[in-house]
Amino acid sequence: MIKLVLASRNKKKIEELRKLLSSELNKDVSVLSLDDIGYHNDIEEHGTTFEENAITKASVPAKLGYIGIADDSGLCVDALKGAPGVYSARYSGGDDEDNNDLLLKELDGKDNRNAKYVCTMACVFPDHQKDFVVRGECYGKILTERHGDGGFGYDPLFYYEPFGKTFAEVELSKKNEVSHRAVAIKQFVKKLKQVLNDK
Repeated sequence: MIKLVLASRNKKKIEELRKLLSSELNKDVSVLSLDDIGYHNDIEEHGTTFEENAITKASVPAKLGYIGIADDSGLCVDALKGAPGVYSARYSGGDDEDNNDLLLKELDGKDNRNAKYVCTMACVFPDHQKDFVVRGECYGKILTERHGDGGFGYDPLFYYEPFGKTFAEVELSKKNEVSHRAVAIKQFVKKLKQVLNDK
């Protein structure tokens, strides 16, 4: 049994990864959370890139002897030189609504509204011999007003051209086929399979 520890307490995220890995890997795999291994502290994120933050989080279980997995994600807007970036979740200091309000304010009067969602996933081993990081991106535009009430984060403003809708207007299953997280997870699973089958 291979034990992987997702450096998260998000039950939905853990369950999603558990399902993906168990169906993709031809090995017995157990996906645990930080709580499962008795780690109850918060992990400070001081990185300036998504990759740095993902590695920081994944390194916590690795130091305790487990294979650590973590992701970091956010929105990068061209006209704002990549902001909010790694600060996406805490951009305004408030909640999702406040973050969206601030984004609209910062983009007021700007023509270039191109943006991308980014997700990085890191895998850190106790011996650091096979550590790796993958990155998924999804491109869209930021609208001038919210559309839809699904999703979370910046989804009501993130217009995805192939759908002709925002991420907040489509079913979660459709969004999950093309999102930055979906792209990163597919790459992650493929790489992890190679690494574990090498062992």
